[in-house]
Amino acid sequence: MTNIDYKRRQFLQCAALGTFVAALPGFPLAENKDFNKAPNPLFKADVEIALTAQIADVPILQGAHTHVFKYHGKLLKGPQTALKILPGYLGPILNFQQGQRVRIYFYNELPEPCITHWHGMHVPQVMDGHPMYAIARGGQYVYEFEVKNPAGTNWYHSHTHELTATQVYQGLAGLITISDEAEEKLDLPGGEYDIPIVIQDRSFTNGNQLRYVLGMHQRMRGFLGDTILVNGQENSVIPVKTRAYRLRILNGSNSRIYKLGWEDGTSMTAIGTDGGLLEKPETLAYIMLAPAERVELWVDFSGRKLGSDLILQSLAYQGGGHMDSMGGSRMGRGMDMMGGASGQDGTMTIAKFRIVEQINDSPKLPVELVPVHRLTHQDITNPDRTIPIAIGMRHMAFQLNGRAFEMQDYMESEKIPLNSVQKIKIFHDSAMMGRGMRGRGGMGMMMSVPHPIHLHGQQFQILSRTQVNPSSDYDTVKDGFINSGWKDTVLVMPGEEVQIIKPFRDYTGLFLYHCHNLEHEDMGMMRNFYVS
Repeated sequence: MTNIDYKRRQFLQCAALGTFVAALPGFPLAENKDFNKAPNPLFKADVEIALTAQIADVPILQGAHTHVFKYHGKLLKGPQTALKILPGYLGPILNFQQGQRVRIYFYNELPEPCITHWHGMHVPQVMDGHPMYAIARGGQYVYEFEVKNPAGTNWYHSHTHELTATQVYQGLAGLITISDEAEEKLDLPGGEYDIPIVIQDRSFTNGNQLRYVLGMHQRMRGFLGDTILVNGQENSVIPVKTRAYRLRILNGSNSRIYKLGWEDGTSMTAIGTDGGLLEKPETLAYIMLAPAERVELWVDFSGRKLGSDLILQSLAYQGGGHMDSMGGSRMGRGMDMMGGASGQDGTMTIAKFRIVEQINDSPKLPVELVPVHRLTHQDITNPDRTIPIAIGMRHMAFQLNGRAFEMQDYMESEKIPLNSVQKIKIFHDSAMMGRGMRGRGGMGMMMSVPHPIHLHGQQFQILSRTQVNPSSDYDTVKDGFINSGWKDTVLVMPGEEVQIIKPFRDYTGLFLYHCHNLEHEDMGMMRNFYVS
C-alpha cells in the first residue's frame, strides 16, 4: 500500500476547514470535538446499529488469510432483518424500510482517519459522510436520519479525503436495501431468492495479501485488478433453483467498467437502477455498469437442466479511451485491455449460477412495477440556467469545471437554491483537456476516458445522451445504458454529453459531486455544490 502522512494531511484539512465554516452562518463545525459524537435525545430511532471500521484477517483465496479493512456491524435496536452479516470482508447488508428513523454509531478503529458515506441516500449534509467530518482513530460519529428513499439498492463506503480509493479497496463497503409498500405489493422474489451481487476486482501477492501499487499510468487510468471477486469471494458459484430470482448487482470496483451479459446470449431483464425500481421491466442484450452503479435484474432459471450453469460475464467492448494529438493522430487503445479506460478485448467470467434443484413454483414478472414521476423541462426552476460539470485535465490531473477539490471551496456556478430543480450538463471540455499538456514539438495532447459521475443528495434523471464525436467505439456500449428511472451515478463516455435533471430539496449545505473512478476522486476530481 502507498505510504501517506495521515496526521499532517488531517491537520491541514482541519485548519482550512476551520476558516471556511466560520464564514457560513449556522454551518456545523466539523472540528468541534462534541459535534455528532453523541445521539440527539429528541431523535427517536426505530433502528440502531453500531458500525465499526477495523482491521481484520479474512479468508478470500485458498491458503493464508488476507489483511483487510472491514466494517463490523451489530444491531442494537430494531427488527432482526435490519442487519445481515456476510462472509468475507464486505460490511453487513443494512436492510431498511422507507419511513424508518435510523441511528448509526460509527466507530473508527483504523490507524488513519475515516468517514462513511451512505451512497444514494437522501440525508442531511451532516449525515452524508462529507470528508470534512472524518474522525481519527478511536473517534465516534453518530448518524441519524429518516429513510426517505423508495425501495431499491444503495450502498455505503468510506469517503475519506484522498484515502477513499485505498480504504474502499481494502474492504470498506457494504450494501443497503430499502423496501416500501409499493414494492411489497409486487410480490418480487424475496428471502433466498433475492441475491446480492457485489462485483469487485482485486490483485493479490503470492501470500494472498492485497496488492495496490499505483504509478502515474495507473492513476490516470484507475486501478485494475487481475482477480474478480463476487461478494468478497473468487470463482463464485451461486446455487439456484428453477424459478425466478432478483439479483441486486453493484459495481463496487475502484475503476473497472463492466459490460454485463449472459454467456448463452439470454437477454437481461432490468427491474431497477441506482434510485430504485423502474416503471416497468426493460430488456437489454447487455448492461453497462460503471463503478458505483447498481442494477436489479429479474432472472428466471425455470426450464434449465439440473446441474447446468448460467454464466454472468463481462463482454468485450471498446471504451474509447485514447490520447490524441491536437493534430488528430490516433495513439490507439493500448492503455488497458481489461475493462478500464480503453475497454475490454475479451470476456471475463463474473459468476456462475448453478441449477441445484428443480421446482415448479415461481412468480411471474410484473408487467408494471412502480409509478415513476418523469421530470421534464417544465419542472426546472430556472429554465435559462444549465449547471455545467466540465470534465477536464490540467498538469496530468483530472478536474471538474477547471478546478480540483478543496474542502472549503465552491464557485458561484456551484451555488444551488434550496428546493429547486436544476438542469445539469456533463461533458468533456476539450479546451480544458489540452491546457498545460504540451508534448514534444509544442503539440498539445488531450486524454479522453470514460468517467462515472456521482452526485450526492437526491437522485436524478437522465434527460438526454448526445455523442458529440461519434465513433465506432461508442457503438459497442450505447445499447447498454438504462436511461429511465432514478440514478445517482452516470457513465459519461468519451465525446459524450449527458444532460440530467436533479432536485435539490429538503437539506442545505455542501453536497459533493465527483468521478467515482476512485483514483480520479482521490486525485482531486471532486467538487462541492452549496445548497442554500
